[in-house]
Amino acid sequence: MLATALTVIAIVTQDQAVLRAAPRESAAQHALLWQGDSLEIRGSKGDYLQVYDHRRERAGYLRASQVRQQALKPENAPELLAVVRFLRDTPGAEALGISYAAAYLKAAPAEAIDGEVFDALGAFAERLAQRATARQGKAPDNTLGAHLEVAAHYGVDMVSLERDDQVRLCYNGEAFRRVLALRASDVQKALAALALTRHDCVSPELTPIERFTLDNWRAEVLDRLNSAQIPEVLKNRLHLRRAGVWASLAWQRARRPEFGPAAVAQAATRALSELAAINKSELAESDAAAYSDAALRVGASRWAAEPGVPVAPLKAAGGLAIATRSGQPGETCIDLVQTGNGAQPPPFTRCTYGTVWPASAAVHPQGSAVTVAVQPLDTWRELWVFRHGAAGWTVDVIPPANDQPNLGYLEFAGWVPGSSQMLAARETKLNGRYKTSFELINLSTLAVERSADRPASLSAFYRWQSPLWKAQTVSLR
Repeated sequence: MLATALTVIAIVTQDQAVLRAAPRESAAQHALLWQGDSLEIRGSKGDYLQVYDHRRERAGYLRASQVRQQALKPENAPELLAVVRFLRDTPGAEALGISYAAAYLKAAPAEAIDGEVFDALGAFAERLAQRATARQGKAPDNTLGAHLEVAAHYGVDMVSLERDDQVRLCYNGEAFRRVLALRASDVQKALAALALTRHDCVSPELTPIERFTLDNWRAEVLDRLNSAQIPEVLKNRLHLRRAGVWASLAWQRARRPEFGPAAVAQAATRALSELAAINKSELAESDAAAYSDAALRVGASRWAAEPGVPVAPLKAAGGLAIATRSGQPGETCIDLVQTGNGAQPPPFTRCTYGTVWPASAAVHPQGSAVTVAVQPLDTWRELWVFRHGAAGWTVDVIPPANDQPNLGYLEFAGWVPGSSQMLAARETKLNGRYKTSFELINLSTLAVERSADRPASLSAFYRWQSPLWKAQTVSLR
């Protein structure tokens, strides 16, 4: 990670340190240096050091007070590691911390290097990436850009991901992979696994095969951890991450013919179990958003936990039922059928490239409407409403939100007897905010007539909610 094989270097400790042509304040400026830059020392004169910057290929003079001279010998390794430990949790000192971590790796004997220094190195890189992401849309920050260049000089690679018209900078995780491979504490390995399996750092440009491979790797990394001796707060974070990963795998398995219904149900059940394992009394306030995020992911795929995909029509009220079959390559077709009609063609058919969950089908007691859950993305589930009118059957898609598909689901929660109304539960994440609502929807117009943030606050919902929905939903967590 260090460009030279020097035994003594100068590490710049201040931002905008001026490299000058001569050892005086009035001399011409050669370059601006930033914390974390490492320099070769070639001499000294008065209050200045004569140095050479290998990154910029510039020589010059720098005030001695703006650098820390550091010997790179085995006996100096403990001192370097002590500085790394101090800087690990010091916001704004990420570039300097990366420099000291690199110096420690240069000085320490191979047998002394374990996962601790790589844990710190990964923490520096991840925090620097988060700082850069938070600056999106704000005035340019020259200091932050310079720190990123310093990190890149030491081999710390960042990846830019564009999602929903926003760019996120993510660390590629090389240091965290080394933590998992070397001697390290259970806490350090758990933190490394969490950093490597972040949902927001999964590239949206991955192909389905690449995404499936990545999610299986993420699940394996999380499952290999020994969480018996780690704090409860960290256990909760692992449960939340596993819940999100397994929910995604449930949807992906359902779309792959080599996986049967049992394997799909196993992944969804694992996601539900991980969410249920959260110790709410130990859930940190800072993890509230992560908890809502995991619940949304699990809620979107929860119908995958229902075993089997029926090949025969589902029996329902009024003799009405649905049946699913394969359509064009990649399509699933939903047929509305009348039970007992034998070989009569279905009165209505609609096909989709989304994943249809037949177990979610709910038929109106009068046989005038049917709802089915359809999941086009692993984090997005829609409600399809089939209705019978004067012109025959029609179908309408009600999305969780009128926005770009990101994170959310809408699910049927019951029929209101003697009326053309149905109950629905909706959970979404919009503009970084999580919202849960329980709604009364008019079947004629599909408009939301009333809504509340709790079922008890909506009298019709409180009286007529489906017991099956109440037993299975995660929206009442």
